Amino acid sequence: MIELSVPDMSCGHCVATITKAVQALDSGATVKADLAARSVAIETKADKGTVAAALEEAGYPSTVK
Repeated sequence: MIELSVPDMSCGHCVATITKAVQALDSGATVKADLAARSVAIETKADKGTVAAALEEAGYPSTVK
């Protein structure tokens, strides 16, 4: 489980974009977003650095919680 703070995430479209970016790395990944806290919990086989880089490329820089 990877928990990330994503300060620029503010709506369902953001969550969809983040989910798509993560699932491009690992099609079996699950993404649970908390819009109020601007954080995501990701269950994936990909490592934290790869996931963070994919979110950065998608326009959502993040930090590990």
